[in-house]
Formats: sequence, C-alpha cells, structure tokens
Amino acid sequence: MKFVFIQIVFILFSLSLRAQEFVYNPTQNVPDVTSETIADRLSVSQDARIDTLLKRHVAMNKRVNGTEGYRLEIFFSSSLRAREEALEVKTDFLRKYPDEQAYMIFQSPDFKVRVGDFRTKSEALVLRNRIKKTYPNAFIVKDIIQFPKLFITDRQSNE
Repeated sequence: MKFVFIQIVFILFSLSLRAQEFVYNPTQNVPDVTSETIADRLSVSQDARIDTLLKRHVAMNKRVNGTEGYRLEIFFSSSLRAREEALEVKTDFLRKYPDEQAYMIFQSPDFKVRVGDFRTKSEALVLRNRIKKTYPNAFIVKDIIQFPKLFITDRQSNE
C-alpha cells in the first residue's frame, strides 16, 4: 500500500514538472538601436599633453622595426678576433640549420650571434633543445625580433 502511494505521488509530481512551458522571445535581449548609448553621452576631459604622449608613443613604435620576442644567443666574445669568430659561427649555424635566421650583432665590447625569431620563450626552447648538442652553451635572450613572414597564397592555385 505504501509503495502504491509513493508511485502515485511520484507520477503526480512528475506531471507537474511537464506543465511548465518554455516561451522563446527572440527580441527579448536585442538592444534598441535607436536609444542613446553611453558613448553618445560620455564626455572625457583630459590634459592636452596626453594626446602628445600618445602620438609620441605611436611614432616610437613605428621607428622600431620589429616586436618584442626571444632569440637564442649561441656565441659571444670580446677577443681580438671576435668579429671573425662570430662570422664563422654564424656561417656554420646557417649551414647546419638553413631554415633558421641568424644575426651577428655588436654590443660593446662583445660580438654576438643570435638565432631565431620567437614570440614566446617556449618556441625558443624548442630550437634550443634541437641545437644543444652542437651549441651546448646556447641560452635564451629577450630581443627585438623581426616580424613573422606572411605567406601569400595565390587564390587561383587553390581553386
């Protein structure tokens, strides 16, 4: 008897759950485009020097030919033959890894050879692990890197 009563209560309860109806109104969350937005009412009062600083910042970024990133430094020396040694290391690296970029730079008093253009440290770590047998003293440095090359594909060849 108790079991039958529980079943009847359960059935009545579940029928009341099905009685709810979902009403979908697609225009409910659409904002009224004719109403005034906050940006229309917003007024910013600022010092004129802020605009000057912003323009100066934009001009400085245009002069820098690259972006912040990482490279591997595989050689540095300040010896008398440092320039020739750096050139040899760069040439040797490009011969072994022709798909990577190498840069010889002079930062007084050292000649340095840096390789790669990586946006993240983890990308640089992949190359370091690949070359660590040949260049065991290579280490990751923060540097201004070249912008990545964009590959332009011909639309006609894809169609």
